[in-house]
Amino acid sequence: MTSPFSGQPGEYMPQPGLGAPAGGGGGQVAVAVVDADQAARSRLAMQLGQGATPFPSINDLASRLGSIPVVVVLGPSFGASPELAAVEQLLAARRDVGAIMVTSELTTDMLQRALRAGVKDVLAAPVETTQLAEAVARVAAGLIMAAPNTPVSPTVEADGERGRVITVFSTKGGAGKSVVATNLAVVLAGRASRPVALVDADLQFGDIAVMLKLSPQHTVVDAVGALDKLDLPLLQSLLIEHQPSGVKVLPAPLEPAFADQIGAPEMVRIVEMLRQFCSFVVIDTPAYFNDVVLGLIEVSDDVLLVAGMDIPNIKNVKIGLQTLRLLNTPMEKLRLVLNRANSKVKLDVGEVERTLGIQAEALIPSDIVVPQAVNKGEPVVLSAPKSGVTQSMNQLADLFLPQTSNKRRRR
Repeated sequence: MTSPFSGQPGEYMPQPGLGAPAGGGGGQVAVAVVDADQAARSRLAMQLGQGATPFPSINDLASRLGSIPVVVVLGPSFGASPELAAVEQLLAARRDVGAIMVTSELTTDMLQRALRAGVKDVLAAPVETTQLAEAVARVAAGLIMAAPNTPVSPTVEADGERGRVITVFSTKGGAGKSVVATNLAVVLAGRASRPVALVDADLQFGDIAVMLKLSPQHTVVDAVGALDKLDLPLLQSLLIEHQPSGVKVLPAPLEPAFADQIGAPEMVRIVEMLRQFCSFVVIDTPAYFNDVVLGLIEVSDDVLLVAGMDIPNIKNVKIGLQTLRLLNTPMEKLRLVLNRANSKVKLDVGEVERTLGIQAEALIPSDIVVPQAVNKGEPVVLSAPKSGVTQSMNQLADLFLPQTSNKRRRR
């Protein structure tokens, strides 16, 4: 087999699990492992299989590049190495080269430096073979997709169709907006033709990762830190998948202080990129107005206003509606969701609708299965599929894709 690094067109085909499923399998991608430490690069090369070629330095690799796209796996020595600058130069000069890094210490500073250099993903060592293979496959898919004369992947916008953005908002904490956002995303993911993204835009105290029992390596902070180099493959690598449902999650920052680094333009840009390859982008928000929330509401196709069945909730929602009207928000994209609508609190749904001047489009009943599911870190639509809450969430999803309500689930 001709070496893919000989300077001539090679015959290298990616190993199973490492290649990119694009263009009907016709793409060719080489895999290189670079680290100054021989033991480290040998270990990574063994994990990747026989097709991976080790190199002691970036310069050695650069001098051997041919015409085949290359995924470069950078070893732990790059975490404290000035060679990261050489990596940035190579990636800027060669659009057919993509890189991921395996680092001994995955810190925010290390992650930001790597992403700014153009590295697509950063993994903590020791890395599992499956996780490494998946990272290489994602980068390989991006290289093949960007190659000349390569058909565009059907998961990426090819016909001008953009995904629908649904922002879930409430002006009162505890109304159940995160429960609504999470379960709606799960229902949509089971019925949509393309991926469904769930974005936690409660940048200080977001709970989406906890509610789905996820341990994210990347958050919205990483996406914002890499905005100058952010493309679809990189953004996809920052999402964490909720395995039971297939929902792609972009979690909130792990520390509230990071919220100050993120503004409305950055969040809007990320959402606009997500809708290029997703059928739906569902956004959970904090229970107050700020620049980020207003920016997301502006670009949303639908805004779900979640209200609980109590006087403080209704009062705050009324104030929120008045604020949105003053901001010239189109009323046709606002949808009222009444949570715990069957509670015996002496509030009538019709009375609430008259007070707010808007008709409720979804009524979610009060049920013990909701707090039970939250405490288990499971969406209630999966843990209690026959409950009234699940039925209401399916009816809510019908507002956005009624024509596909009877389609077979993707997963």
